[in-house]
Amino acid sequence: MAEIYDVIVGGLGGVGSAAAHHLAARGKRVLGLERYTPAHDRGSSHGNSRIIRQAYHENPGYVPLVLRAYELWEQLERDTASDLLHITGGLYLGAENSEVVSGSLQSARQYGLDYEWHDAAEVRRRFPALQPHASDCAVYEKKAGFLRPEAAVAAHLQLASQHGAALHFEEPISDWQVTASGAVRVVTQKATYEAAHLVLAPGAWAGDLLPSIGLQLHVRRHVMAWFEPTDNIERFASGHFPIYIWQTASGKVFYGFPSIDGASEGIKAAMHSGGDVCTPESIDRNIQESDIAEIREQLAEYLPALNGRLLHASTCMYTMTPDEDFVVSHHPDHPQVTLACGFSGHGFKFTSVLGEVLADLAIHGHSQHPIDFLSAKRFAINP
Repeated sequence: MAEIYDVIVGGLGGVGSAAAHHLAARGKRVLGLERYTPAHDRGSSHGNSRIIRQAYHENPGYVPLVLRAYELWEQLERDTASDLLHITGGLYLGAENSEVVSGSLQSARQYGLDYEWHDAAEVRRRFPALQPHASDCAVYEKKAGFLRPEAAVAAHLQLASQHGAALHFEEPISDWQVTASGAVRVVTQKATYEAAHLVLAPGAWAGDLLPSIGLQLHVRRHVMAWFEPTDNIERFASGHFPIYIWQTASGKVFYGFPSIDGASEGIKAAMHSGGDVCTPESIDRNIQESDIAEIREQLAEYLPALNGRLLHASTCMYTMTPDEDFVVSHHPDHPQVTLACGFSGHGFKFTSVLGEVLADLAIHGHSQHPIDFLSAKRFAINP
């Protein structure tokens, strides 16, 4: 006989852990199912740092969501005595007409965000380690910074458990279906469960659980690398050096952080654009020379002081939608199922507010947060 819950959450990474917390905190009987161990490094919610920012170049529609996310991150820190959110300031660099610069400026102006405009000379004066081209410019945002992803997942799981959620690890979903009675039945290799609602936040495994609704998801392999500066690590210290996102003259996008954990841990930089298409099963977890060479190419041109010894590196998966916007909505065919997937390499900062959104959708069928532009219906085969 199946165990019965109010809501089952499939996937307990960044989004799923937040959803489990918010649902359990509202008094729901919650089961969370995760294929790996808590706060693991096999998906997209690891790497010790994730950028958070408000002047959102991808789409101004994200700004109200991220403003609420900041509030919830601060609340999560208070509720769990965790160290999660660090404000360092952020620079978004490139040509004036680049997507990163023009889009950031558009969002900042549309929502009245606090920002500064820098030409290349001002960037070099203020942050000497950065070497923009003479034609480059930047939007500087004081409230940008970074999150600690593993600690954030652990904090959400802690609260979910404290509110009574049953959290099962190393128990992936094998199949799910809506029953004749309208409940959702979920099958794993260990048991069968039923609930009034299912929240699917499966990360790179979304294609396996959502094969026939036209989302057109694909997974890309990315590499995060930590380098030793060639000299004077103090110029990269948090508080003096910002997070940055840089669209280069060739159109590539790379990003990086200040020094977070001291000289021995190095300073993180990575490519946002590109990435080899893979699956969660086929991804090459080994670091190749070509992975590091591509990052070094950007550092040599724009950040030569960071182009020192490689200390370590790891892989990460981006689950991409065709338009690179998220999918956060009800399943097109089953209102008992809510989807959260396709975060396209820029989703972690939103996980706190997405937990709130997903709880709204599961309990009330709608959310006051502006998520219409993230509906799965935009990919419907026969809209």
